Amino acid sequence: MNRCGSPFWLAACSLALSLAAALCWLAQPWTGHLSPVLAAALYLGTTALALGAVTAVCMRWRRHLAQGKHAVQGLLSRPEHDFQDERPPAIPLPPDHPWRDVLISLAERYHSLASRLQESEDARAALQVQLRKQAAEHERASLVLASLREPVLVVDEYGELIQANPSAERLFSFTAEEAYRRAIKNITRCQQLLDLLNDTQRRKSHTIRQEEIQLVGADGIPRWHEVTACSFASAVAKEAETLAASDSGVLAGTQPSQGAVVVLRDITDQKAAQQRYAEFVSAVSHEMKTPLSSIKAYVELLVDGDAEDDETREEFLNVINSQSDRLHRLIDNVLNLARIESGVVEVSKMSQPLNSLLAEAYETVKPAAEAKNITLVSAFSPLYLTVLVDRDQLLQAAINLLSNAVKYTPEGGTVTIRSRDLDGQVQFEVEDTGVGLSPESCERIFDRFYRVKKDTHMASGTGLGLPLAKTIVEDMHGGRLSVRSTLGEGSTFIVTLPSAAELG
Repeated sequence: MNRCGSPFWLAACSLALSLAAALCWLAQPWTGHLSPVLAAALYLGTTALALGAVTAVCMRWRRHLAQGKHAVQGLLSRPEHDFQDERPPAIPLPPDHPWRDVLISLAERYHSLASRLQESEDARAALQVQLRKQAAEHERASLVLASLREPVLVVDEYGELIQANPSAERLFSFTAEEAYRRAIKNITRCQQLLDLLNDTQRRKSHTIRQEEIQLVGADGIPRWHEVTACSFASAVAKEAETLAASDSGVLAGTQPSQGAVVVLRDITDQKAAQQRYAEFVSAVSHEMKTPLSSIKAYVELLVDGDAEDDETREEFLNVINSQSDRLHRLIDNVLNLARIESGVVEVSKMSQPLNSLLAEAYETVKPAAEAKNITLVSAFSPLYLTVLVDRDQLLQAAINLLSNAVKYTPEGGTVTIRSRDLDGQVQFEVEDTGVGLSPESCERIFDRFYRVKKDTHMASGTGLGLPLAKTIVEDMHGGRLSVRSTLGEGSTFIVTLPSAAELG
C-alpha cells in the first residue's frame, strides 16, 4: 500500500479538511461580501494551509513513532547478558525525543528484571545441585539401611512410619509400601515397644534409650531384642519449638514431639548364653560345696578329737582325700572346658594311628575295671586307621568315655571299645552292659553337670566328663559324638572323625 492510500494519510487529510471547513464557516461573516471566485480561492488556500500544518505535525509524530519502534526493537533484539550488566544499556534516541524517558524507564525495568531472573537461575542451579546431593545421600543411606541385619524403624513426630529396612519388614510382617505413613501402633502390638517410643518422643532434648524386649516374630517364636530408641527433631518439631519460644506464646508451655529411630538387635543367643553361664556358675558352686563340706566336717572332727583310734583317723583321712580328689577333678574339668571354649588351648594336630591311641586309653582305665570285676574288651580294626588330631586331647576324650562306662556298669559287666573304617571316616565306640539311659536322659546326657538322679549312688562324678569329651570331639576336631542306649541294657557312645587320608 502506498502512502496516499495508507490509513495514516487518510486520517491526516480528513483532519485537514475538517479544520479548513471549520475555519471557512467561522470566516463566513467576513467573506460573505466577496465575489465567489475570491471566496473559493480563500477557501482553497485555507484548506491547503490546514492540510500542510496537519501534515507537518503528523509527519513529525510519525517519525517519532518510527524512532521509538526501532529503539524498542533494538532493545528487544539485544542478548540477555546486555541487560545483566551493572548499568542499563544506552537508548538510541535523540535527547529531545518524547519517548526517550519512557524507554529509559523500560530499559531500567527490563535490566532489573533480567538481573533478578539471573539471580533466580543461579539459585535454581544451586538448588538442583543441592537436590542431587541430597538424593545421592538418601540413596546411600537407604542402601546402608537395607544392608543392616538389625531391624530399623523410623517414625515421625506423629508416630507414623516413614522408613523401614527389609529386616524390620520380616520381623513385623509388613511391606514398606503398605505401612508407609501408618501409625506404628498399627504395625506392632508390643506395648513395651510403644511405651519406649512414646517416652523417647516426648522428651524435649535429644534422647537415647535402651531396653530389652521380647518380641514374637512371623514364625511365632519369641525372641529377645535389645531395642535402642533415638530421638531426632524434624522440621515440624523445630518450627513448633520456635513458636513455643516466641513472644506470641501461641504454643507456650508445650513440648513438641520428635521423630525417633528404633534399632532392634537380636540377643536371644546372648540371653541363652547368659542363662547357661548362670546355670554353670550355680552348678559349679553346688558341686564344689559337697566335697568342701565333707572336707570341712571331717577336719573339724579331727580337730575336736573325735577320732580316738588310728583306724577312725585313717577313715576320716581317706574321706578327706577322696573328696579332695573329687574337687581336684572338678576344677580340672572346669578349667579344661574354659580353656577350650576361650581358645587359649593350643591344638597341635598331627596324623596319629587311632588304634594305638585307643589302646593307651584302654590301659589307663583297665585297673579301675579290674577293681570292679568288669571285663574290658578291645576290638580294634585290623586296618591301619589314621586321624589328624591332637593326641593328648583325643586321648582325654577316650579316657572319659571309658571311665564313664566303667562307673555305671555293675560288677561282672562288660565294657567294649572297638574301631572301624567308615567310607572316608573313622569311628570308635565304647559299649557297656550298664544301667542304660532313658530317651529323656539321652537328650541331656551331654549337658554340663547333668547326672541321672537314680544312678548317682553308683559313682561320684562332676557331670563334666561327657560334655568335655563332646567339646573335644566336635569343637576341636570337627567330629561327632552321639549316644545309643536302652534303659536297663546298657549304652553305646559313638565317636566319628574325619580320616587323615581324606583330609590329605
